Amino acid sequence: MSSSLDAARPETAPAETGRFRPAIHFTARDTWLNDPNGLVFYNGLYHLFFQNNPYDNVWGNMSWGHATSPDLLHWTEHPVAIACDEREDIFSGSVVVDHRNTSGFGTADKPALVAIYTSAFKSGTEHSGMQAQSLAYSLDAGMTWHKYACNPVLTRNSAHFRDPKVFRYSGEQGAYWVMVAVEAVEQKVVFYRSEDLKSWNFLSDFGPANADAGEWECPDLFPLPVDGDPDNIAWVLIVNVNPGSVAGGSGGQYFVGHFDGVRFLPDAGSLVAPAGLASLPDASEALKQCLWLDWGRDCYASVSFSNAPDGKRIIIGWMNNWDYANELPTAPWRSSMTIAREVSLTAVDGSARLVQRPVLSGTASGAGPSFQDRLATGAVELGHAAVRLPDAVPGSAQVIEAEIMPGTAGRIDFRFFETGDGSNGTILSYDTSRARLTLDRRKSGNTDFHEKFASVESAPVDLENGVLHLLIIVDHGSVEVFVNGGKVVLTDLVFPPAGAVGNRLVAEGGPATLRKLSVSTLA
Repeated sequence: MSSSLDAARPETAPAETGRFRPAIHFTARDTWLNDPNGLVFYNGLYHLFFQNNPYDNVWGNMSWGHATSPDLLHWTEHPVAIACDEREDIFSGSVVVDHRNTSGFGTADKPALVAIYTSAFKSGTEHSGMQAQSLAYSLDAGMTWHKYACNPVLTRNSAHFRDPKVFRYSGEQGAYWVMVAVEAVEQKVVFYRSEDLKSWNFLSDFGPANADAGEWECPDLFPLPVDGDPDNIAWVLIVNVNPGSVAGGSGGQYFVGHFDGVRFLPDAGSLVAPAGLASLPDASEALKQCLWLDWGRDCYASVSFSNAPDGKRIIIGWMNNWDYANELPTAPWRSSMTIAREVSLTAVDGSARLVQRPVLSGTASGAGPSFQDRLATGAVELGHAAVRLPDAVPGSAQVIEAEIMPGTAGRIDFRFFETGDGSNGTILSYDTSRARLTLDRRKSGNTDFHEKFASVESAPVDLENGVLHLLIIVDHGSVEVFVNGGKVVLTDLVFPPAGAVGNRLVAEGGPATLRKLSVSTLA
């Protein structure tokens, strides 16, 4: 990299805030990260490439950082994979394993990993100010990369054509590569076809539709069986939007429909606003009817791994929000990824909907009895007296699983990261009369670094046979909530005061029944 870029790293490092470093969520060691890129499983490792500023902990100098993991929880960071230079910044994209050597970069016996990324061309270059799609390839399992000499391979003479997700499609028209990208400011997803990853032909476009108040970014498209039925396949199109998400700022929406190798056709149940919310008189109410990956403030740019084992579909998002991303109170790093989530489709009221389950298997601490064993062996009645949960422990995260029958209680509260006097804490509450789950971080600790950070997020949640099912991941600096088996998800960052480690559960307005409560620690 150039000496001019190297000068971008501050001479004096900011004071460290180690207590906010998560235990099981990936962060760069001492730099900035945003969108996950090039997610691929290869030779027993999950590869996470990501938007990275190698020289600072704010956005800029966009390059692809790189980390690998055997289990999606414990990550090893590697040197920058694809670096920006005087000609281009390296924006988001994807990686495929070219098993058939269609590109000619590898061999049939030793396939290349091929990255398809957005070149954001700098002023003074041939494509000044344009965004176009380019290639890089690796012949050593993703550890080193070579930019293709004939880049870019696809341009639309557009300043906002970006974020290619590429996958191998097989159908009635044969087998070929499909690229899903965006014209961001037009709120359009564009589809292209290629035989060799180098020459691309336009297929179709989709959008605007549903949430369209901001730019569309980081699309993904993949098939899933509905309720595991191989004869009932639907396609999921993820489209991230910034700003204009249901919780404010940036967020991820999705559509369910059909893809025939040429165009994506959404199911009627996916379309709240076929021409976009801007066309509706009451856009704010319609926004809540769109399909959202996450109802919290801090899950953006979620995309899936290619070549994942056993046909699984696993996504990871950026755990941040563009409203305040550059100002998070962490150092020397800034930003982290969400927990990896395996996704599936299930029928809800006759329509296919995404379900997300965190990938956590085999990670729970086996030291000592489970909290469930220490609490009770059966159902417990919750009253006004709080049930104390294990305190947060430095260097580890907690996974809390609960099954609660609210009964006559008006509200059920989990309170995390409480101070001793109860003046600070993050509150997860279920309101039985409104059938809504709310995550309140207004008194979670450090909230004044940005005017938009102190917030309350909520989502509609119906009980299942009278029971509220919760799986909550509490890490240093974040709370992720998976409701009713992952049908609803909320993700928020929090920055509690030093020493705020108290966790408790309480019912208000009447008794409730606690059918299950377990707390596991992960590190």
